[in-house]
Amino acid sequence: MLTGLDVLEKDGFMQLVGKRVGLITNHTSVNAEGRNAVDVLHNAPGVRLAAIFSPEHGFRGTEEGGAYIENSSDPVTGVPVYSLYGKNKQRPSPESLKDLDVLVFDIQDIGARFYTYLTTMGYAMEEAAKAGLPFMVLDRPNPIGGRIEGPVLEQDISFFTAYFPVPTRHGFTPGELALFHKDWLKLDLDLSVIKLQGWNREMFFDKTGVKWTNPSPNIRTLEAEVLYPGLGCFEASNVSVGRGTDIPFHWFGAPWMKAEKIVKKLNKAGLAGVKFHYLKLTPAKDMYEGKPCEGVEIEVTDPGAVRALDIFTHAAYLLRDYNKKDFTLKEVEIRKMTGSSDFYNLLQKGDKPAKIIAAFEKSNAAFRQEARKFRLYK
Repeated sequence: MLTGLDVLEKDGFMQLVGKRVGLITNHTSVNAEGRNAVDVLHNAPGVRLAAIFSPEHGFRGTEEGGAYIENSSDPVTGVPVYSLYGKNKQRPSPESLKDLDVLVFDIQDIGARFYTYLTTMGYAMEEAAKAGLPFMVLDRPNPIGGRIEGPVLEQDISFFTAYFPVPTRHGFTPGELALFHKDWLKLDLDLSVIKLQGWNREMFFDKTGVKWTNPSPNIRTLEAEVLYPGLGCFEASNVSVGRGTDIPFHWFGAPWMKAEKIVKKLNKAGLAGVKFHYLKLTPAKDMYEGKPCEGVEIEVTDPGAVRALDIFTHAAYLLRDYNKKDFTLKEVEIRKMTGSSDFYNLLQKGDKPAKIIAAFEKSNAAFRQEARKFRLYK
């Protein structure tokens, strides 16, 4: 399989020759030889790499989630690096765009709506449209395939982690979501996508042949990416997702959790592609730092069968049942994560997981049809 960067390179960079390029990128944008896109474009004949723009976690991907990033310069190429994740600054400024001929996006996403890299892309597309600047996406695979799960974001919710009106697990590649975004906002934008070669919607990242790079410090495995659209929702609660342990987003826990009971129930819930194990851990940082936590480890046995939102829904229901006095969900935050008011309201009413999941599926039925016109791959 070839990424958009590989295809661009194979074509001799003809789409960018003679142009001053701004590149939105980070450590995940590597070519087939493992070279970063910055180095590839800096050395490309006839291409002038004039500016680098970095997302959350920074240009090198080492900063923790939520940490603000300052502007800098790349020590290897000397090209200025503009942060798109600073305090009150998540969009490229008109000043940073004024001397460019094209703005290029090349970052590996993980397929969950609340993961911020594609919001950065969306914001940049909007600023490029205002500036009359062409926008190009060097496409990359959706590492968890093209399947859809979870509710479509409600219209009255709009945050950096809750921006596109798509399901929690949206099934799009970056290029496809760019096409969707242009259509959604009716952007007057010269948009192009350098397509993948050899990818299909059933293909997970481990089948692509692309070098694995942790997209952010706590997403370290494909299995974590598969589970993230569900377990990530626990970040709107007082349950740890394993930050500060060796298995973030493979585990959830808390000092007060009746984890052994929850494990037994989850293993009987008929959740496909996973097994649940009791595991006690002590996070070295973040939530419950230094405190022993009762927890649930999730073993992924079949990535293609996993429905992460279903796992979260069942787990949250059981936490409310067994740990009602201790388990708390932040109403505003869980609306951002799930994209829906239904989850919080139905859970508080005590509705069963099956009813909540059915509401999710009803929410995304129309999107499944709408999404087809933006698909670039079978």
